[in-house]
Amino acid sequence: MTATVADGGFDGPHADVKQRIAAMVEEHRAEILDLSHRIHADPEPAFEERQAATWVAQAVARHGYSVEHPAGRLETAVRGRLPGGLGTDGPRIGILAEYDALPGLGHGCGHNTMAASGVGAAIAVARLAPELRGEIVFLGTPAEERGSGKQFMLDDGLMDGLDAALLFHPSDRTQAACALLASEDVEVTFAGLQAHAAADPWKGRNALDALVLLFSSIGLWRQQLKPEARVHGIVIEGGTAANIIPSRTVGRFMIRSTDEAYFGEMRERFRALVDAAALATACEGEARFSGGSSTMKDNATIRERFVANMAAYGIADNPVQADQLGSSDMGNVSQVLPTIHPSIAICDEGVAGHSTEFRDAAASPRADEVTLIAAALVAQTAYELFAEPSLVEAAWHEFRGD
Repeated sequence: MTATVADGGFDGPHADVKQRIAAMVEEHRAEILDLSHRIHADPEPAFEERQAATWVAQAVARHGYSVEHPAGRLETAVRGRLPGGLGTDGPRIGILAEYDALPGLGHGCGHNTMAASGVGAAIAVARLAPELRGEIVFLGTPAEERGSGKQFMLDDGLMDGLDAALLFHPSDRTQAACALLASEDVEVTFAGLQAHAAADPWKGRNALDALVLLFSSIGLWRQQLKPEARVHGIVIEGGTAANIIPSRTVGRFMIRSTDEAYFGEMRERFRALVDAAALATACEGEARFSGGSSTMKDNATIRERFVANMAAYGIADNPVQADQLGSSDMGNVSQVLPTIHPSIAICDEGVAGHSTEFRDAAASPRADEVTLIAAALVAQTAYELFAEPSLVEAAWHEFRGD
């Protein structure tokens, strides 16, 4: 994509305001891209995004938002609020941002662009605040990659009263619709008994054998899993020395499915595999589940406006690839209020997410332009929701299945 944020060809309703929004984003180009590059250069994993959260909070505060940081129970969560100049008796529209990185990889999912585009959208809508009725709510959301930070924010009431939630995601492919796998993190610990691995191994109970057996069981289980289901994991702790029978091992896993009911079956099967591995090795096993992410309840009413705004930039929408789904706690938000989570390509199709190639693409000139365009698109869609109460009503009707 070679378009820049100033290249939009807007017509129809709100065309003049959409052009103003694009100009506002362009005006703040340096500030928005500097934020993206700083976050990319200083990656922080889930729940540890202290620098990124501070930068994001400072950025929206400079543009008039009343900022809570920390917000709720999470140290790295941010909420900024800005009332409309025509009164607060109107829609409350949430503009979201993510900024956590992947351990050992950095921003291999491009969350630096998501933070910067969310801030850019918040800046542009803030400039329009005197003309709006309602409230703009900016939400800096930590721990998407692990731990489902948005669920904590939902539970803490930080999204109460919102009428819509908008968040862009970078990808190797542009698709406005979003489908997600339900997902849950599982940390498994096996406890055995240490012994000398050569002199008297029969006195030990090998916790590493239990973890290896669990991986083998999962590999066999995959033959019977439904095609859309996923189970995968890594070894966090495997022992301390080759001549010591390991008394403790830890693995971190994720289970995923498009079907919430089947997901429950997978959870129980996983527990059974842990118990079986423990029994076979005379160890004790524990599976701790956390960070659940839901499937996506995508709101077509709002998404159609986002697609129309993309078209003004000559950006073509593509259908969702059902065999290439990930998970996100944005799905949790979508179960509570009308939500969209569109993706726009920042690299050539085929570049894998969560890879060094995608990480490098997230700081490329192409990603910079997409970040600015995404900021404009989110801001333009948010403005339409403020300007057309009937659109908000229609989004809620769809959400409730009226």
